[in-house]
Amino acid sequence: MKNLRIVVLAKQVPDTRNVGKDAMTPEGTVNRAALPAIFNPEDLNALEMALSLKDRTEGSTVHVLTMGPQRAADIIRDAMFRGADGGYLLSGREFAGSDTLATSYALSCALRKISPDIIVAGRQAIDGDTAQVGPQVAEKLGLPQVTYAEQIVEIGESSLVVKRRLEHGTEVVECPVPVVLTANASAAACRPRNARRVMAFKCAMAKSEIAAAPDSEAARRAAAKPALQIVEWAAADVDPDPQQLGLTGSPTKVKKIENVVFQAKEAKRLTASDCDIKELMVELIASHTLG
Repeated sequence: MKNLRIVVLAKQVPDTRNVGKDAMTPEGTVNRAALPAIFNPEDLNALEMALSLKDRTEGSTVHVLTMGPQRAADIIRDAMFRGADGGYLLSGREFAGSDTLATSYALSCALRKISPDIIVAGRQAIDGDTAQVGPQVAEKLGLPQVTYAEQIVEIGESSLVVKRRLEHGTEVVECPVPVVLTANASAAACRPRNARRVMAFKCAMAKSEIAAAPDSEAARRAAAKPALQIVEWAAADVDPDPQQLGLTGSPTKVKKIENVVFQAKEAKRLTASDCDIKELMVELIASHTLG
């Protein structure tokens, strides 16, 4: 197999380890502007899986597709520093407040326009933990899917052999291409940023970023070199049904999030005695933590 068009679905997420009183908007959505933004961890596993596949298949390319505000272009640049060829930023107020259903719909509209051979996504995002977007995208595109992917074991003429990480072991499956893969956290960690690529692509910008600072050196360089231009699409560019976007297309609403901090009084000290160990095992089994 060669000349694969690989797209990684990635998300810039709020760092939910730092949830404060301003984390929610009055409308009940996450106030992303009030929280530090990071590359969703399992999407980095997905990126490495895609880059590894690119390394093993002649003439293949890897692009990142993300949906978010202008600053979400940061993770596309980050991916380019690690080996990606470019990216697509799906941005606009029409997408604001999207739940997993509306998000997967918007992404599937963009993916129809891109027409990739392989789509790789992280298993789930840390701001929702639903693990729904990847499978929903596969369903909307009518593609086979392999979830909990840990490793691409073999590349055939028109198929992939993939190892999956399950609760009590692993499973190896063969799937046809095109396909949607969702990468598990147990998959290989993403390669670090490459210094030469950082220098080469540090001025990569989306059109809204160029327009915001047209006189900057970075904007002039990006405008002059197609390789530094991150594709940016508004809703109209991917021809969606407006009723399925954003809050209008989202049947679920976030009502409240909170940062749970365990207090010392909720902890207990155990000795190495048989009695303490037995009591702990009984408690863990009763709470279904074990078994």
